[in-house]
Amino acid sequence: MTTASFQQIAHTIPVQPGIYKYYNEAHELLYVGKAKNLKKRVSSYFNKGFTNYKTHELIQRVHSIEFTIVNSEQDAFLLENSLIKQFRPKYNIQLKDDKSFPFIVIKNEHFPRVFLTRRKINDGSEYLGPYTSVGKVRELLDFIRQNIPLRNCKLNLTPQNIQKKKFKVCLEYHLGNCKGPCEGLQTEEDYKEGLVQIKNLLKGNLAPVIHQFREEMKKHAEHMEFEKAEVLRKKIEHLHQYQSKSTIVNNKLGNVDVFSILEEGDIAYVNYLMVENGTIVQTKTITLEKKLDETATAILEFAIAQLRDTFNSNAPEIIIPFPIHYPQQGVTITVPRGGDRKKLLDLSQKNVNYFQEELKKRKMLHLEGKTDEQRKETLLQLQKDLLLPAFPAHIECFDNSNFQGSFPVSAMVCFKMGIPSKKDYRHFNVKTVKGINDFATMKEAVHRRYKRLTDEQQPLPQLVIIDGGKGQLSAALEAIHELGLSGQMTVIGLAKNEEEVFFSGDRQSLKLDWGSDSLKLLRQIRDEVHRFGITFHRQKRSRGTFKNELELIPGIGKATANMLLKTFRSVKNIKQTPAEKLAPLIGSAKAQLIEEHFKRQEKDK
Repeated sequence: MTTASFQQIAHTIPVQPGIYKYYNEAHELLYVGKAKNLKKRVSSYFNKGFTNYKTHELIQRVHSIEFTIVNSEQDAFLLENSLIKQFRPKYNIQLKDDKSFPFIVIKNEHFPRVFLTRRKINDGSEYLGPYTSVGKVRELLDFIRQNIPLRNCKLNLTPQNIQKKKFKVCLEYHLGNCKGPCEGLQTEEDYKEGLVQIKNLLKGNLAPVIHQFREEMKKHAEHMEFEKAEVLRKKIEHLHQYQSKSTIVNNKLGNVDVFSILEEGDIAYVNYLMVENGTIVQTKTITLEKKLDETATAILEFAIAQLRDTFNSNAPEIIIPFPIHYPQQGVTITVPRGGDRKKLLDLSQKNVNYFQEELKKRKMLHLEGKTDEQRKETLLQLQKDLLLPAFPAHIECFDNSNFQGSFPVSAMVCFKMGIPSKKDYRHFNVKTVKGINDFATMKEAVHRRYKRLTDEQQPLPQLVIIDGGKGQLSAALEAIHELGLSGQMTVIGLAKNEEEVFFSGDRQSLKLDWGSDSLKLLRQIRDEVHRFGITFHRQKRSRGTFKNELELIPGIGKATANMLLKTFRSVKNIKQTPAEKLAPLIGSAKAQLIEEHFKRQEKDK
């Protein structure tokens, strides 16, 4: 949808809070967003000009827009997350490891059974959880059975069947694991008390359970039933051990949710700790894929809503590393600086860092530990899957990197016989391209690499991977054509979003089998060039090689630039801020200089 065509419908957009949905020409849902003021939010996509390639690509595909007005910003927030979860639009943040979780079900029946399930059935049963690990659920059930007698048979224990004496107690009764409801030896009221204890255990609220066991133990002792009293004493000791093992901070903290985030390129990781009565009862780390260069704040807001909904959390407090806008009523946002809350946040951060490192290790294809024959077999499979004319013994991959839309650099990694050849890795400081132009930057890096190999009469790779879509691939092929190297190596594009393989001239992409060794190898090479490029970028920034774009403006010094970045977080945000809002921080003269600089920049474009 063009700006002109949008202007024709702009007057029809409501100014109330709600959600908006973007559809393409085939009426496929592309994106769902929320807004406090629908007209203001939607107009910002079409009136602010070019922002980034991903957003630009989305806007070009929008054919129609639909709105749903709601009563409040909170309702818009909840509806947006519900629709994203249901429809998974292409341009919204995506959970990469979305799956079903195990529950503990208390069955809707007489003397309810308690067991593990992955299926939620609308039969009136009570489902506790979900839990992040089947192993954890089984451990919990074992702990429950050791402390609270429950039946595990499938008998239909209706009052009529029990009255007719249809059943006999089994070995579980004689072992003390069941109180014999099948023969009427236990009432439903007594059985329900055990279920209440189970719910307290699962919520980490052990005090009522321990108190009840103490009272029962005293009664048995008073009646000289010392063996029964000893069994209860051991159960109380067992519960104390469980509590000391599980409690991370003092139990006065109450119920809180803790979240931390770690970003790496187009991927973000969010860790969640569910704390009830000072005990961590759930922990989960999820992987999210950015679609429109979303900020850490936007990602965290999305993840919190998704995780709290998935795990049915009603905790009145959320602990996070930085402030966010979370419109749900009755929920307090805390950014701790010390104490038990800070300890929990640090623990969450440790978990997310560990998850990222372990994920990297698992993603690395195990070719480095394989024999030459095994590596050759994988490369032969890659040759077959990509229909390559030559065996890909030598593979090179290119990627571009920039910081907040400034200071582009490029990186190239080299794999020989399926394993990294780090002595052949190369970095490229962009020399000929002004501003941010991903295609021209890619062309320059490819041109410089293969001109040098040609000049030095070095062997060319059989396969060249361009990290990006058709635009980056076309730019790389232009460089190769100008060098007269067309046809001497196969060049493919690897799209970041869907991990699709593009060939020059093909209208349709190639999708390799998700679990194939071929795609695993391509992913490893792609991830390695990301790591290498980002590391180079960070090193240059830490050495001060890059000058902040603001410092390039005459009259703006380093201190002023740093103060603005600290307040507005990015050059892009400063660029979009009018001079009158910058003036209170840096003065009217400097604010005017910055505004005029960016206006000239837009005019030059």
